[in-house]
Amino acid sequence: MAATVRAGESAVLPSQNGVVVTWSAEELAEVRARLAEEIQELNQEIARAESEIASADVTDGAGDDQADAGARTYEREREIALTLNSRDLVAQNERAIARIDAGTYGVCESCHQPIGKERLQAFPRATLCVTCKQREERR
Repeated sequence: MAATVRAGESAVLPSQNGVVVTWSAEELAEVRARLAEEIQELNQEIARAESEIASADVTDGAGDDQADAGARTYEREREIALTLNSRDLVAQNERAIARIDAGTYGVCESCHQPIGKERLQAFPRATLCVTCKQREERR
């Protein structure tokens, strides 16, 4: 079923009756606020993690045994990985906000069909419908 999306609207398909419904302005504002709040929280986590990583670099001491050095290296790499993941989530949230602002939120970037509203409520950063996401994951 092809959906027509007018400029400034974001279409979604409810999972039960197949009728194309648009997000209300209030719903989009709520999603946008939720994404912006998450960006702020993630940026705080990133700043904290970067501070811990920097302080760990300064406190690396000579004379530690190999187990201590290994544990410290593992923790540092873990913090770096978590920070990179948080940065990726920030980018995804910013992209979702840009899609809301552009009126393309809720439209699959691959097939240009509506993304199910339930999917977007569960994962507001989704850019692909379930079918296209499954196809991508099989590759």
